[in-house]
Amino acid sequence: MSVQNGEQVTTTPRRRNQRATKLPGRQDWSSWPHYQAAAAGFRGYWYPVGYSSQFTGKPRQITLLGEKIVVIRDRGTVYALKDRCPHRGVPLSEGNQQFPGTISCPYHGWTFDLKTGNLAAAITDGPSSPICGKVTQPTYPAEERLGMVWIFVGDGEQPHPIDEQLPEELVGNAAVVGSRIQPREGNWRFACENGYDEGHAKYLHRTALWRLLKPMPVWNETRIIQRGRWIYRVQDKQYWTADFPGLGRWDNQAWFKLRPPKEVANIGNTISHRETNPVIAAQEFPGFASVSMPGVLRIVYPTFIHYEFYVPVDAGNHLYVGVMASFQRGWRALPFYAKYLGFVRWLFHGQFSGQDKWMVEVTDAPPEKLYRPDDSLLKWRKLAEDTCEERVERLAGQGITVALPEVD
Repeated sequence: MSVQNGEQVTTTPRRRNQRATKLPGRQDWSSWPHYQAAAAGFRGYWYPVGYSSQFTGKPRQITLLGEKIVVIRDRGTVYALKDRCPHRGVPLSEGNQQFPGTISCPYHGWTFDLKTGNLAAAITDGPSSPICGKVTQPTYPAEERLGMVWIFVGDGEQPHPIDEQLPEELVGNAAVVGSRIQPREGNWRFACENGYDEGHAKYLHRTALWRLLKPMPVWNETRIIQRGRWIYRVQDKQYWTADFPGLGRWDNQAWFKLRPPKEVANIGNTISHRETNPVIAAQEFPGFASVSMPGVLRIVYPTFIHYEFYVPVDAGNHLYVGVMASFQRGWRALPFYAKYLGFVRWLFHGQFSGQDKWMVEVTDAPPEKLYRPDDSLLKWRKLAEDTCEERVERLAGQGITVALPEVD
């Protein structure tokens, strides 16, 4: 019994097991239907699928957005076609080239033009086979950038120029890059959300050798802003130690670590004594961490920029593409190569990134119960949703209908 506004109110004691029956947080991602439906990725974008050196005159099958694609190089140019012969469903990647500019199915010799996908010959039906001219194999636009092959998967629209999708500073500026491509388990959305996540680096990566000597804050005051197609995490304040009520003090510091800076930095997640590279400084990045569609992470440091491309293979697997770019020319690039190949590739793209790989593999969401730093995830999902809606409207104006996701 209690008194409220002068009236007696009967209250029912809370049962001890009531908390156990309460559903936790968000049960699905229906607030972002396009994002929820994108388990196998977003269509209408270019994706890196492997190093250029991996694609030769021998057909190779890759899986992208759940689709089987055969990739082959002919006279220096890379081509991509649907990896299923329309005759009996045999993978074209099991075949080879019988004529320049073509690929032949190993079963009956159906031969397709690499550029157009048109059936050029049905070898076992002779030169005048009437099936020729009546069958066209779906093709995919392919380009090469950063030493990699990129493939566009859309819904029948003309692909936008690939340079419009690459991070702007990588187009038109000389850069040397070190990279790592690794097949990984887990949905690509978990990988992208992990990369842009506000809180995990301060705790998960506190044991990473890459951060062994570097100070790490306990928590930040952060806001998300949008500039063009990118959203940025802007650090306004960093807290290097904190007292937790009833628990005690906790921090990421140790006697062997560098001392925390007195100023807040947004080039690098902590301030650096190194002078910022002129190309990087010219971009005037508002925050050190940013993300754009279809799942591209950019982390800005004073002397290099780290990128992660999360390439959807299918709903349960993705391709991790990590790229480190240094904007140097000529002999000035040599120290970067030595440093990257000597230890950075193992430390950064290996042990450090391996901690992220571990978390992505074991993430199971939704349901989920988010906390304050997850504003970064919410803003990323909203960016993805808004961009998808704009694409649907744009394609509708071109007479192309895209199936809308179903919302329960």
